Amino acid sequence: MSQDKNRAMHTAEHVLNQTMVRLVGCGRAFSTHINPGKSKCDYRVPGPLAPEQARAVEDAVNAVLAQHLPVTEELMPREEAARLFDLARLPPDAGQTLRIVRVGDYDACPCIGEHVANTAQIGTFRIVSHSFEDGVLRVRFRLG
Repeated sequence: MSQDKNRAMHTAEHVLNQTMVRLVGCGRAFSTHINPGKSKCDYRVPGPLAPEQARAVEDAVNAVLAQHLPVTEELMPREEAARLFDLARLPPDAGQTLRIVRVGDYDACPCIGEHVANTAQIGTFRIVSHSFEDGVLRVRFRLG
């Protein structure tokens, strides 16, 4: 498994999450599975993603990646982070000082994962499929 590919996939997930928030109006993914070949994110939404919505999400993610945004991190007290971010997905032992990962000015969230230094390192984002069942939209994606 390539560590660089995992970093790229994980950083692409951040951009996808913010794009879903902005374009679809849902929260960030509540469940993710990141693999070097294909990854998935699950979102709570009221209905399925129309084909034109999926294309719009894919195009928007690629537009952000093409900006070659820096991916940076900062340390923040947990109390301050709790005012700015949803901390529900962080493990309980994440500590009192949290790492906030920023993708340029496009996205920021607490995260313990590994990331690329710049979105130029990610490549092209492609939604390979999406499905909807019981209020959950699953988006499967690859990088190329």
